Amino acid sequence: MLSACSSTDIDKTAEWSPNKIYSEAREEVNAGAYDKAVPLFEKLEGRAAGTPLAQQAQLEKAYAQWKGGEVAQAQSTLDRFIRLHPSSPALDYALYLRGLVNFNDNLGILGQFTKQDLSERDQKAAKESFESFKDLASRFPDSKYTPDARQRMTYIVNSLAQYEVHVARYYFNRGAYVAAINRAQIAIADYRDVPALEEATYILMRSYDALGMTDMRDDTRRVLVATYPKSAYITRGFKGKDDPWWKLW
Repeated sequence: MLSACSSTDIDKTAEWSPNKIYSEAREEVNAGAYDKAVPLFEKLEGRAAGTPLAQQAQLEKAYAQWKGGEVAQAQSTLDRFIRLHPSSPALDYALYLRGLVNFNDNLGILGQFTKQDLSERDQKAAKESFESFKDLASRFPDSKYTPDARQRMTYIVNSLAQYEVHVARYYFNRGAYVAAINRAQIAIADYRDVPALEEATYILMRSYDALGMTDMRDDTRRVLVATYPKSAYITRGFKGKDDPWWKLW
């Protein structure tokens, strides 16, 4: 019994005011100690229940979870906030943060060091990020977060189109020309005015040529030259890995 009592954790926040808890949690966030900040924000949610401070604590907990690498938990916290507080004045920020959680999760630290862009990774998070930013832009067009959200939406659309082209190039390089044609056609059919379509058209041309479909090859070449008169694909071929279409955010 003595051993059990001695091992019981003492709640150091028991006598703290909500403002004190919030101040301490913010200090942990500023110090990068997100694992320490999260439980403090959870304490604050309970102590300040039903007040604007509790809503603030929930949002800042989601931020700390995200920065601490707890992406799924951050997503869950934000989903709960959006469901419980549909009229909150901070709803635009919640939508924006939910978009950021998925946006950065899809890019990841690994992508920064390997020059791997969004188009070469699983697209589920990118699509979820796009929907959050789209929701923000449609519901809160005048929000201070909306201009950045719109830029990220454009980046995501480019990424999704480039993903199809990446797969098409993968098939082409392995001699699966019919599969390459199908994926390139998906990119051309589903997206408009994005950089990836130039390469998609080139892959179509090369695939038709490899299959001996000369009429289709020549028609596609005419489209490529007419649409992209300065295209380097005609003379240089595929872009090298050191010449990416994208940039780190």
